[in-house]
Amino acid sequence: MEPTIAPQAPRHAFSDATAPSGTLESFNPATGKLVGSVPTIAPDQVPAVVEEIKQVQPFWAELSFEDRARYVRRAADVLIERKDEVAALVTAEQGKVRTEAYSMEVLPTVDGMIWTADNAEEILSDEKIPNDQLFLKTRDMQFHYQPIGVIGVISPWNYPMLLAMDEICTALMAGNGVIFKPASLTCLIGQTIQELFDEAGLPEGLLRTVHGGGKVGQAMVDCPDVGKIFFTGSVEVGRSIGIDCAKQLKGATLELGGKDPAIVLSDANVDHAANGVAWGGFSNMGQTCAGIERVYVMHDVAPQFIDGVVKRASAMKIGDPSEWSTEINAMTDPNQFKIVSELVDDAIAHGATKLCGGPIAKEDLPAGSDGPFYAPTVLTGVNHSMRIMKEEIFGPVIPIITVDSEEEAVNLANDSDFGLGASIWTEDSDKAQSIARRLESGNAWLNDHMYSAGICQCSWGGQKDSGIGRSHSKFGFYEAVEIQVIAGTPSREASMWVYPYDNTVGPAIRTTIDLLYSNGKSRLSSIKDGAPALGKMTGRIAKNLIKR
Repeated sequence: MEPTIAPQAPRHAFSDATAPSGTLESFNPATGKLVGSVPTIAPDQVPAVVEEIKQVQPFWAELSFEDRARYVRRAADVLIERKDEVAALVTAEQGKVRTEAYSMEVLPTVDGMIWTADNAEEILSDEKIPNDQLFLKTRDMQFHYQPIGVIGVISPWNYPMLLAMDEICTALMAGNGVIFKPASLTCLIGQTIQELFDEAGLPEGLLRTVHGGGKVGQAMVDCPDVGKIFFTGSVEVGRSIGIDCAKQLKGATLELGGKDPAIVLSDANVDHAANGVAWGGFSNMGQTCAGIERVYVMHDVAPQFIDGVVKRASAMKIGDPSEWSTEINAMTDPNQFKIVSELVDDAIAHGATKLCGGPIAKEDLPAGSDGPFYAPTVLTGVNHSMRIMKEEIFGPVIPIITVDSEEEAVNLANDSDFGLGASIWTEDSDKAQSIARRLESGNAWLNDHMYSAGICQCSWGGQKDSGIGRSHSKFGFYEAVEIQVIAGTPSREASMWVYPYDNTVGPAIRTTIDLLYSNGKSRLSSIKDGAPALGKMTGRIAKNLIKR
């Protein structure tokens, strides 16, 4: 049975101030062919867009959680109906191979939308605050979660559907309106997100997708009516956004870079670890903030492990990305391809050994391809003085260091400005848990890597230069609201600490401190001395309660 949709907000025509001002084109990274285009706006049009969102948001905030959830579930239904079209667009515009378009974008996005719709009410409904203090037993206190108003979402190109949709749905379910700027490289996927909600009947103007490059994103940050920014991207840009938001005393949730380590212990299932690490480093062509970019393997299993990673890397299939079995496609951004090449070349110049991989010659590319293809690469002989062990690679490269102890592995894993994720590979779960708790990372995985990024009940975010704040889970919802405490007192109840001060108030409070919190002789002495004052105060409170 089709779910009932709550009444729409009044429809309105958007002003001339928000009309398109240009065009942004999108190209297939493998072939260089035009995929499509979207209209852009100028930076000075952003405030007018936000003002139009503000007209709709109060209506949305008044809806029940269940009414909001119906729209989000309907959008998920539309995505399910259009899953093949969306997956094909992800492959054409961002470059994920067909299997990853489903496993890394469509599946976790649908799951996250439904989880967000199903769980917002439980997380964000008014929450009674436990009241254990004896002198506050008549008080009623609760947490109330208020919408911020308009939230700005600035999303990246590496997971253009998944990362954007999570933050948009969280913001919407919390009662906010959203201005959304997708990455320019994946603008068509961003526009598709808008279409999914439009087809679901979301109140017109509540979600506005805008295009126009970094200056439009900066205009969102600078706009005083945007109450908070959710940004996923580089450390440099994220730090600048955080500073600009702080100057305005508004929040910013920043998911930035990563340099994720993997620790492979002597008792690991080496074949499983080699294949898992290869996937963690090479999937999505290594263009994952939580991709494996450093490996520390115990010396006694290092030869077998390194051999396994090299075999997996060398066997990966380059071909038509629309085929299910294809594993390697072009990198999304030619500029990132240049950075990867530079970092690998620098490492080799300083003593590293390349066991496999590197730029793929044009004559070896799939038919019709002419993009930036970089074969999965494995390096040994690296050390922490090299740029490749300090800077984010964001490409299909796995540098491996052999270590002599678990302590050395942990110390090296923590020797980084980043702290997004880390993985431990071992058959000893207790040891893995112990090591995980010593790692400076927002996420730690045991015998797997990065998968919880697609599980909305798990929080997502990092430490150090990997960002501040969290998305997903209850903590992601808390990022999208103002937290208010509402504390109620019976209208006739006089608090023990209010005027008039006399020989009863102070001594009664002093005695209460010892009665509730102290031990030994001082407690008995204080209670004895203060009993008269405490008795008078109790009587005064009781009298007021009787009158009430």
